[in-house]
Amino acid sequence: MKINQIKVLALLLATGGLTLSSCKGNSGQQQGMQAPELTVMTVALTDATLETAYPATLEGQNDVEIRPQISGFITKVHVDDGDIVKKGQVLFTIDQVQLQAAVEQAQASVAVAQANVNTATTNANNNKILLDKNIISASAYQTSVDALNSAKAQLSQAQAALTSARKNLSYSVVTAPVSGVVGTIDYKEGALVSPSSLLTILSSNADMDACFSLTEKDVLNFTEGGKRSLKEAIATMPEVSLQLANGDIYPYKGKIYSISGVLNQSTGSASAKAAFPNPDGMLHSGNTGKVLIPAIHNNVMLIPQKATYEVQDMKFCFVVGDSAKLVSRNITIAPENDGKNYIVVSGLNPGEVVLTEGVGISAREGMTITPRMTDPIQAAAPQAIPADSTKTETANAEKAAK
Repeated sequence: MKINQIKVLALLLATGGLTLSSCKGNSGQQQGMQAPELTVMTVALTDATLETAYPATLEGQNDVEIRPQISGFITKVHVDDGDIVKKGQVLFTIDQVQLQAAVEQAQASVAVAQANVNTATTNANNNKILLDKNIISASAYQTSVDALNSAKAQLSQAQAALTSARKNLSYSVVTAPVSGVVGTIDYKEGALVSPSSLLTILSSNADMDACFSLTEKDVLNFTEGGKRSLKEAIATMPEVSLQLANGDIYPYKGKIYSISGVLNQSTGSASAKAAFPNPDGMLHSGNTGKVLIPAIHNNVMLIPQKATYEVQDMKFCFVVGDSAKLVSRNITIAPENDGKNYIVVSGLNPGEVVLTEGVGISAREGMTITPRMTDPIQAAAPQAIPADSTKTETANAEKAAK
């Protein structure tokens, strides 16, 4: 047993010796290689305006469903899909033959009723003269008066029927109730339609609504935890931007004018609307995009999102330490971000140098690099940092890089 233990120990020592020798060789090779040159930046305080994106669907502020008010066959479609029309412009014509005949019949009925009224009036007047001369009885006179009243009622009924017939005839010409853009037209000439048929949707697109949803947390933030009303919060909100489906930013700014005061129980969200001007007719109902709501943050530390990596839902970055070695640092970030940068709440200090290149790819803990300095992230209108503070941060950065 002792002899076997001695052999095993000798084998382990031999293996370890080989390993140590190999490690020394690799160490020598690393020392001979030049440290990779990677981009770094100095963390600085700045003012930041970050935009939070909310998926949105666009619709005209006055989308009108065009439905016929009578049943009949379409004889003429005067517009095409996507046409821009003015208020009162003719869109569809429905068969008018029977409707015109109904008008003429009603006109004839009115004429007959009017003739009956004239005759009954003459009889009543004559009977009044005879009554005054005691030639006829009062009851005979009253009978002629009742006949006159009946004739007048029939005339009123005929006139009402004529008005209805003319109204139905006018319904055969479907016009635009508002100016706007014509949507899809599913019914063509010869199609039978009724009041339940949706001929098209006319979108009044002078101004467009971007409809989106806010979370319960968003609503609380806007109202400062309920300290002010939604109306007050909306009045102080900044202008918002619209990112189109192709990624472009719409050239006109919008304004949030409506936030629902009741949360959807199934989604926990509140519906909101932002109005955008549409003078060029570029926006259409049904378009999708993102409403970008800006939020201003003062004296914050910004780092690029590409400078971070994640482990078990925790954010990390590499700080360039002594001898230009990388040191992993756990950081806390604000929930708001613009998709490019993070606001660092804790874990970093102004003046420290962080790695912005190769994070999550080639950078490793303890790795020695050759720093390539870039400018700190600056907002569009950054807050001026005192000269002394700037010098101190620059000195610290240079010291850390060395």
